[in-house]
Amino acid sequence: MQISIRKKVFLTFSIFIFISGLIWLRSYYSQNLLHQKLEIIEMKNNLFNNILEVRRYEKNYLLNFNKKDIDQALAYIRIAEDILFNLTSNYGNHMLANNLPDLVTELKAYKKSLSNLLKIQENGTQLPPQDMIILIHGQGHNITTELEDIVAQEGQLARNLVSKSKTIHLVALVPIIILSILVTVYLLFYINRPLKTIERAIQKISKGDYKNIPKISSGDEFKSLATSINNMINELDKRSDELDQAKKLASLGRIVSGVAHELNNPLNNISTSHQILIEELEGSIQEYHKELLISAEKEVDRGQTIVKGLLEFSRKKSFTKEWINLQELINDAIKLVNVELPDNIILSVEVPGDIEANVGQQQIKRALINLILNAAQAMEDGGNITISAESQVEKGGLSFQVQDTGFGIPIENLKRIFDPFFTTKEVGKGSGLGLSIVYGIIEQHGGKISVSSQEGKGTIFTVFLPIS
Repeated sequence: MQISIRKKVFLTFSIFIFISGLIWLRSYYSQNLLHQKLEIIEMKNNLFNNILEVRRYEKNYLLNFNKKDIDQALAYIRIAEDILFNLTSNYGNHMLANNLPDLVTELKAYKKSLSNLLKIQENGTQLPPQDMIILIHGQGHNITTELEDIVAQEGQLARNLVSKSKTIHLVALVPIIILSILVTVYLLFYINRPLKTIERAIQKISKGDYKNIPKISSGDEFKSLATSINNMINELDKRSDELDQAKKLASLGRIVSGVAHELNNPLNNISTSHQILIEELEGSIQEYHKELLISAEKEVDRGQTIVKGLLEFSRKKSFTKEWINLQELINDAIKLVNVELPDNIILSVEVPGDIEANVGQQQIKRALINLILNAAQAMEDGGNITISAESQVEKGGLSFQVQDTGFGIPIENLKRIFDPFFTTKEVGKGSGLGLSIVYGIIEQHGGKISVSSQEGKGTIFTVFLPIS
């Protein structure tokens, strides 16, 4: 299944966004975890510092036995208890140490020992018992050591997180770089290159070069676009040929019109003179001279026929369109041309009776007669002429065909078949204007005529006419 460019781009950017989203989520998680670790380290440092302050006032008391030192030590213990409570409540699941409940118990015991020491001081006893001093010193030492280890572990974990975060970022760059390279390659080879090909083709078209652009096998919209441009080029080429033909006929028609008028008068005078000579010399003229005069008269008749054809070719006669039944029009044309067809030619009609068109009746009839006579002249040894037609509603018109089984037209002559005075017939058997006149009639109706032929098998003339 071919995937369109839109889907490819959407898929590419979806993957890009998905990978970027995963990287962002992983980075956010790492940053959030690192932030929490830093907060935990900060609070544990505060806890550790407070315990150090407690130890400092504890030592001061043992040196001076001043009651205020015990009060200060207990104040710092209460602060340490609040910090420890916040740590266990808010960050219990994120802390590396799992012995905090034991630490809480030890801190309470340490606080109780200091409180007992304060009671002894308040009772007036100057020196506390030695075993109590050893107990308090041991409790403080244990708490300090444990907190020092915990802070060191959390610091090491934070450093590991920072290092891991750097590694993740570096690893995340790899798929992004690979995806970026793939997108760049895709844009270069599957978008930029087809666009360049199409751009060069359009430049060629603008210069009048209608050679097709190379095929694009990307399997997406560019292939469809290239096909559409090729179709457009073929159509432009065809229209260019039609335009050249129309210009050729128009310019030639103006020249022919003047030449025909100039030739017509001398030919009429020559014809009249020949007729007078034959009548006046009847009986006294030698048979040989008479044959010469009759032969000259035939040539004059042929010249007049050519001039008549030239005049018809050059005149852009106006005509009135009317709705006609195509089958009836074809039958009328056959009646007019039937007497000119040899007996060895079989003419058949395969036209539905319900096809109608709005055309100039006499003009289309003249075109049909010329096509039938042209087909007959291509079959000296006899053959079949078939006239068929069909309605082409989807194209807004109808078409009819005149097909023969003659000797066909050489491929090198197909493009010139509608040129005025172009003929492959022997001298004296055609002026080369019949198909040009047909072309002009069909063009005046806004239609098209085309020809296909195979040497030795026959020729098909296809005429398309708009319905209205």
